[in-house]
Amino acid sequence: MTSPSISEVLISEVGPRDGLQSVKATMPTADKRRWLDALVASGLREIEVCSFVPPHLMPQMADASEVVHHALSHAGVAVLALVPNLKGAEAALTAGVHKLTLPVSVSRAHSLANVRQTPDDMVAVLRRVAALRDERFPGVGIEAGLSTAFGCTLQGVVPEDEVIRLAVACAEAGANEVGLSDTTGMANPAQTRRLFQRLRAELGDKAGSAHMHNTRGLGLANCLAAYDVGVRVFDGSQGGLGGCPHAPGASGNVVTEDLVFMFESMGVHTGVNLEKLLAARAPLQAGLPGEPLYGMVPEAGLPLGWTQPGAAHV
Repeated sequence: MTSPSISEVLISEVGPRDGLQSVKATMPTADKRRWLDALVASGLREIEVCSFVPPHLMPQMADASEVVHHALSHAGVAVLALVPNLKGAEAALTAGVHKLTLPVSVSRAHSLANVRQTPDDMVAVLRRVAALRDERFPGVGIEAGLSTAFGCTLQGVVPEDEVIRLAVACAEAGANEVGLSDTTGMANPAQTRRLFQRLRAELGDKAGSAHMHNTRGLGLANCLAAYDVGVRVFDGSQGGLGGCPHAPGASGNVVTEDLVFMFESMGVHTGVNLEKLLAARAPLQAGLPGEPLYGMVPEAGLPLGWTQPGAAHV
């Protein structure tokens, strides 16, 4: 049996957005609903359910408003949507999301490929989105996710000073939180620890989540390094779905199931029932037949005698 909980972390599930937009197949809306229901039943309290982008560019997200409407039927769950511009933000806010996530790539090359804007252009977009929020939708949160914060497959090295400069600019532009994303899976634990320490020193309670990828096998190690320096919100994608279509080779979001297992095994409470989370893979697989799912814990199973404190109450 694991030791009593020593802390709590928030696991933010991004599979319905980050995962689905990275696969070729389009999951039917009814299957998305069933998957979301199963994710909520596991105890997840924050889910990024979609992105508001033109359907002709990303048909997987054509039903974004409908998916948000269904997600909002679940009490106690923060419903998030990614928006790349003011038009997407207005649509998401009108749909009723609780928080917007806005991608601000530190790499100029990646930013131009991903949203056709420079990093500073995206800060200006964020400022306009925040003004819209303040005027018409007060109370909705905005998180700026700093993509390619640890390196870029198009640009190469990303200076840490530039990461911090953009983080400060995003906070000043109206973001409630600024998180760091290892979009291309280039981070290592020492770098993760150092950069999050700097972020927290600059932004205090506006320092946001860790969004790590397992492209080179260091996803969980990087999450643990971020935890060690005070990060308490972590993105995960069920089955390891996701990556970035504009960053070659950037596969492999951290698997939510493995992330929950790591923290719960340490006695760090996540609020997620791991057995129910594993069961949520069934509706995901049903909605994307033939799509490979990943995860060491789902493959190996739970250790003999392992129990999860408080799981019965989730």
